[in-house]
Amino acid sequence: MKYRPKILVTGSNGQLGKELQQLESYYPQFEFIFLSREDLPIHHFELVRNFFKGYHPDFFINCAAYTAVDRAETEKDLAFQVNGEAVGVLAAVCKEYGTKFLHISTDYVFDGTASAPYREDAATNPQSVYGASKLEGEKEALHFNSDTIIIRTSWVYSEFGRNFVKTMIKLMNEKDQLYVVNDQIGSPTYAADIVGAIMQIISSGKWFPGIYHYSNEGVISWFDFAVAIRDLIGSSCKVTAIPTTSYPTPAKRPHYSVLDQSKITGSYGIILKNWKESLKVCLDRLK
Repeated sequence: MKYRPKILVTGSNGQLGKELQQLESYYPQFEFIFLSREDLPIHHFELVRNFFKGYHPDFFINCAAYTAVDRAETEKDLAFQVNGEAVGVLAAVCKEYGTKFLHISTDYVFDGTASAPYREDAATNPQSVYGASKLEGEKEALHFNSDTIIIRTSWVYSEFGRNFVKTMIKLMNEKDQLYVVNDQIGSPTYAADIVGAIMQIISSGKWFPGIYHYSNEGVISWFDFAVAIRDLIGSSCKVTAIPTTSYPTPAKRPHYSVLDQSKITGSYGIILKNWKESLKVCLDRLK
């Protein structure tokens, strides 16, 4: 029987983990092993080591993360343990076992003051504990394993888990009017599209380590996104634009989160999808 390379996926209950499970049947040449936080808490380092001894994975996709952006402001130690220290350990163990390590990061590593799309080598300056913990994870990964691929993404949504799209649909079914910020600018990213890009990288037979940016095409505000969701689901809810100052949160959000994706498209020939087309696909799946 022909050997099938093993792909270990952490964070299997999250948006990206769930979308990877949807893709599994399209990649029969690989053996997938999906692990939830309960199966493998990545900050329990001995468990991680023992897992590698048993499985010897060829690829490791780390979708596990502490993602409670506002709560991180008061749970700093836990955020840094999961998003920072644990990522360094995973990277080091991957190096030890010759496993290709692919890690997911975020636009929150930037301060959001730019006026042109952020390139991978742009100066980082996170404004929240969450962003700082994710940046720490990037540094740890590259320090312990220079063969790592890191993909930063932004505004992720899907039919799974909690996200902006599902929240908007719920609120639009309950309320006559919503207030949504219009001075935070970025590019939504459908989780199904990013995992498609990840699998394109893994199945390409090419491995170019380093940091990459990936999101859907197009630049909008959260207000624009909400209006598009409303129109596509045929809701009569009134959506009103407000400034960020009218909606204070414990963690500061970047005002500008647009990522330059020319590196990932040039290196791997990945074709980017328009945010609205992908939103339609997601909404159809949610029906």
